[in-house]
Amino acid sequence: MNMQDPMIAAADLARMLGAPDLRVIDATWFGPGDPRSGRAAFLASHIPGAVFFDINEIADPTTDLPHMLPDPVMFSSRMRSLGLGDGHRFVVYDQTGVFAAARVWWMLRVMGAREVLVLDGGFPAWTAGHHPVEDGAVAPQERHFSARKRAELVRDYAQMRAHVAIGNATILDARPPARFSGAENEPRPGLRRGAMPGAINTPWTEVFAPDGRMKDAAALQAVFDGAEKAPTLIATCGSGVSACVLALALARLGRRDVAVYDGSWAEWGARAESPIVMRADD
Repeated sequence: MNMQDPMIAAADLARMLGAPDLRVIDATWFGPGDPRSGRAAFLASHIPGAVFFDINEIADPTTDLPHMLPDPVMFSSRMRSLGLGDGHRFVVYDQTGVFAAARVWWMLRVMGAREVLVLDGGFPAWTAGHHPVEDGAVAPQERHFSARKRAELVRDYAQMRAHVAIGNATILDARPPARFSGAENEPRPGLRRGAMPGAINTPWTEVFAPDGRMKDAAALQAVFDGAEKAPTLIATCGSGVSACVLALALARLGRRDVAVYDGSWAEWGARAESPIVMRADD
């Protein structure tokens, strides 16, 4: 596995499939308002040997915020039950391209996993290559996972308030432009419209080529327009999923130190004391 690039091509994964230390993870998740089920999609068809990782289930149970990072004890327990453990190499994918797979990639890295890649183009790229698939549930053998949290890859609300007040970080917001500007409502009810002061809108969809694969390094540099060189980079979005897509793309540019604001706009936009800028009338 080439650990310099966080992406792996479908053909390369196909050649590795069946290796005793390889574990493939289906991270399919559909956003608010989408009636589809990631688990149902997995059961209908998935890469052979894959296990299903539910970001809503493997999450902090003490908060109402969506799919927040759980503590290391809970994470280790859930990894063990999925047969994901120490000494394994991981490849994560989505049924619809690259979306929640980036979130699971980030979660695994936060919890200390070193060899984690994302399938470039996701399941569509896999099936387009006529690689094998299977259906139904799986029964993985338990494996111990030693979680060692890398706190530098996560930001909480208090830390973000400090960053915004001091202006000592470059904050990239992955939401669509209309939500970033405040022209459109958020898909989750009860959230204010707008953006964090000083944040830069970098829509997550911009990091992909028309075929659904991630853009190459030169094209990504054009997307980030120099922001990738900032000393401190933090990605945010609606609920901490597409922010991880930006972190993944920046990792392709060698920035493996990008932090993600876990609560993102689901938290920031819900709190009356959060400073917000409206750009819809700019």
